[in-house]
Formats: sequence, C-alpha cells, structure tokens
Amino acid sequence: MNFFERYLTAWVALCIVVGIALGQWQPELFQAIGSLEYAQVNLPVGLLIWVMIIPMLVKVDFGALHEVRQHIKGIGVTLFVNWLVKPFSMALLGWFFIRYLFAPLLPADQIDSYIAGLILLAAAPCTAMVFVWSRLTHGHPLFTLSQVALNDAIMVVAFAPLVAFLLGLSAIIVPWDTLITSVVLYIVIPVILAQLIRKALLTKGTEKFDAIMAQIGPWSIAALLATLVLLFAFQGEAILKQPLVIALLVVPILIQVLFNSALAYYLNRVVGEAHNVACPSALIGASNFFELAVAAAISLFGFESGAALATVVGVLIEVPVMLLVVHVVNRSKGWYERTPSERT
Repeated sequence: MNFFERYLTAWVALCIVVGIALGQWQPELFQAIGSLEYAQVNLPVGLLIWVMIIPMLVKVDFGALHEVRQHIKGIGVTLFVNWLVKPFSMALLGWFFIRYLFAPLLPADQIDSYIAGLILLAAAPCTAMVFVWSRLTHGHPLFTLSQVALNDAIMVVAFAPLVAFLLGLSAIIVPWDTLITSVVLYIVIPVILAQLIRKALLTKGTEKFDAIMAQIGPWSIAALLATLVLLFAFQGEAILKQPLVIALLVVPILIQVLFNSALAYYLNRVVGEAHNVACPSALIGASNFFELAVAAAISLFGFESGAALATVVGVLIEVPVMLLVVHVVNRSKGWYERTPSERT
C-alpha cells in the first residue's frame, strides 16, 4: 500500500475535521460550489469522481475474463456473496438497525436516506483496493484479476436495477432517469475511458505502464479526500448537532463486512478451493467500491443527505476492517487447509 492507502482512515478523519471547519468558516463558498450543477450533476464533484475512479479502472484487465474457468467454484462463491447475499443482507441490516433499533437516536427525516446510502455501499463490489488486500494474503493474482474484471462487467448492467429494487423494497423512491444517469456517468463512461487509456499506455510497454500507474495512483485518493472535504463541509452542521450518527452507522457496515467475508471464506473451504483463492474471494466479498457509492449517493440524494454520510462512514472504516479480515485469513490458514480426517 502507498502512503495514502496505508493511512486512509487517518486521512478521512482529517477530512472530517477540515471539512466541518471550512463549512462553518466559509458557508457561502460551499453554497456556491453546491450550485455549480448541470442536469442535476454537480460539476466539481463530477470531475473529482472521474479523477477518483478512472485510475482505478485503468488497472482492470477485461482480457483476464477467460481466466474465470480456472477457479470456477471460487468465482461462483464470490458472485453469490457479492450479488445475492451482500446487497440484501445490508438492506436487512439497515432496516433492522436504522429504521428500528437506532431510530429514536437518529433524525427522523434522514432515516430512509441512511438506509439508501448503506444499500449503495453494498451494491458495488470493490475494485482497485482488492489488489492490495489480495497481495497481503498472497492471493492468487489471476483469480483476483479475473474476479475484479467479471464484477466490473456485471456492475455495468446490474448496479442500477439492483439498487432500484432494494430501494423500492425499503420504500425509498429514486427516479430511474437520475439512477441511469449516475450509472452512465460514474460506471459506463469511466470504464470506457479507462480501457482506452489502458490500451494506449500498454503500447509503451508493461514497465512504462506500471511506472505511470504508480505516478497517477495517488490521484484517486487525493480526489477522494477532496470530495470528502466538500461533503463534510455540507454535512458539518448536522454532524455537530448529532455526532452519534457516525458511530451508529458503523454498526451495520461492520457486521456486513465481517459476515460476508466469513461466509465467502467458509464456502470456499466447503467447495474445496485453495487458500490463495479463498482469501481474495473473502476480501472481494466483503469490501465495497466506496468511490462509486459516494458518487452515486451525492448524485441521487445530494451533498447534505444521510445517504452521502452513510457511504463516507464506509470509507472511514474500510482500511482497519479489511486489515482485520486480512489478519484473520492469514492466521487461519492452518485451519483452512486441514483435511476432513484432521477435522474430526
């Protein structure tokens, strides 16, 4: 991990403080930034999100899709957890914790928005950071690459209907045109641009490609942090009034990450996949494409929404929680590789 990635939680915490302080100090400036919209898209944020997402998508090699046949059981487990378990379990956790258990402690007018943010967070499987987590567990590189490519291909067509369905189940109405616009702006166009950039860079050779990617990699984190400063400048008033909100939103996100990683890890053991496949499978099944979730939440619900805040809480805990999962799967390798006769 580079410097920004290693200390992402600290950087996010700093952005919270800086954003809230700037929002209180210069509210007119941020109101002006918030008004720079075209077709319900905030232009500064749209630019930041492209800078945030595109370098990550350049790393994805869709040519690796043919490798999915090599570990079809592991791929099946990851797809099952990513697309059939994770979004629905998050909707259920959001419904239980946010709408009922924690409802008396939360602003009533934001409860639906918090749930929407949690759903957006769970509906987008992680992309770039998975390569980091996989490397820390000595995960199978081709499995990791092919799984990320397959997830991104599915996400292009499945993200919008899945989000619309789950929001509908939660009685949250989102205009289809706004949702489709978000998918086109923050998935389809970035994927196309990223693959064109990737193709152009690879003509210079793999060493040059790796060198350029190392240079532009920090742009993603820098753009994310700038987006968070803007978001917390708008959210500052609400957070200062109810600081407990962030702690309450952590609960369903934390349970979801730990549950889905454990489920994917265990199912890979059941179907007989190797440990170096089970590790990235568990990590992909647990983590989220939080950059996309933040972008979609801002686009659909606005800077000051509970949805945007919920997705940012996902960013806040991503690194420490995923490092915990990395530690657990590494320490449990002996248990995982125990033969059936040794288990009795």
